[in-house]
Amino acid sequence: MSAQAQIEPALVSPSAPPWSLPRRIAFRFGVVYFGLYCVLTQILPLILFLPKVDVPDLATLWPARLPVLWTAQHIFRVKTELIYSGSGSGDKTFDWVLVFCLLVIATIAATLWSALDRKRSGYPVLAGWAHLLLRIAVASQMLLYAFVKIVPLQMQFPNLSRQVEMFGNQSPMGILWASVGASPGYEIFAGCAELLGGLLLIFPRTVTPGALICLADMTEIFVLNMTYDVPVKLFSFHLILMSLLLLAPDARRLANVFVLNRPAGPAPSLAPFASRRARRIAAAVLAFLWLWMIGNNAFSAWTSWHTRGGGRAKSALYGIWDIDEFIRDGQIQQPLLTDNSRWRRAIFDFPQFMQFQKMDESFTGFPVSIDTGKSTLTLKKPGDKNWAAKFVFTRTAPDRITLQGAMDGHQLTLQLHRVDETAFLFSSRGFHWVQEYPFNR
Repeated sequence: MSAQAQIEPALVSPSAPPWSLPRRIAFRFGVVYFGLYCVLTQILPLILFLPKVDVPDLATLWPARLPVLWTAQHIFRVKTELIYSGSGSGDKTFDWVLVFCLLVIATIAATLWSALDRKRSGYPVLAGWAHLLLRIAVASQMLLYAFVKIVPLQMQFPNLSRQVEMFGNQSPMGILWASVGASPGYEIFAGCAELLGGLLLIFPRTVTPGALICLADMTEIFVLNMTYDVPVKLFSFHLILMSLLLLAPDARRLANVFVLNRPAGPAPSLAPFASRRARRIAAAVLAFLWLWMIGNNAFSAWTSWHTRGGGRAKSALYGIWDIDEFIRDGQIQQPLLTDNSRWRRAIFDFPQFMQFQKMDESFTGFPVSIDTGKSTLTLKKPGDKNWAAKFVFTRTAPDRITLQGAMDGHQLTLQLHRVDETAFLFSSRGFHWVQEYPFNR
């Protein structure tokens, strides 16, 4: 990438008009708030992403988490212990209290800054730095979410258990994940839109269209998070705000084009570098950083596809197996819906995990070891290393097996046949250009 592509050479004119007081105060607040937010949340670790290295958010580490825990306990009177890591949710109590703390810190800092620097007429160079760092921050997130959609990982094709689970038992988030995952083409399209926004933020001349695309992408994501109860509401809302901040220098130009029907005029220059040498060094550093983020995200998505995505290994007994006959201690168990000791089907999807679905549609899962050479499978129970259930399986036909073994002091014999999951309507229906009547079932 050339220096011209990375950093605009034009400098801010020293005779730039002075900023208004509200603009100066808002700028000071925004620098402190969004600077701390980017450093303390997932944004910084993803910018400095290292393959196979899990770097936690700095806010969860000591001593950064101490003021958040104190505020939760003494200001908001939270009695329970706060969860701040290992959750997967971005809307934890800890996250909301963290945002409150950042708002308070930014307010105090902006007040002191305004009092101590009240003679300053503007911050054109610092604004250039802030704009550049915002570009990097937003682009890093867009690239992350783009690649886990282009390589369908974020919303994967529904696994076998999901395909036989009662619709009413699924959460709104589960329904969203399953519906998007069932249409890889749509997920890839959404990922390409996020990739386009992220890539356009790389080049100064395309920041405005890139920020507009990021704003549209994140608005859609935020609405989905709100309406399907996805716990990334807080983070996606911040990405909307950051996209708007990227557009702020062009607000007048955008209003001229889209509202006032006037010429847009030249774009404002936001380059913070004072010399040609500094611009060249910055261009080289940024080129490396952009290529690092793109390459790492692409590599991570591709490897994850083969470890936990559609390219992963499958169980040796892969499939949905309906239990036709269930014999316990020599007695045939009738398939009564009220008998939850009688299993309805067995599901083998992942190599080291299987599930039984009970008559009430609920699931019980077990870690499993399958030895195809000896035709045995051994079930374990999480949290009880002394518990085990061992079965011998006999494959009487490609789609039929018999399981015989002992479990919880009972002798069990199960006759199972495999269901053809590819015949399920959501898998087999496909796409049709011509439809005489809607096929909505």
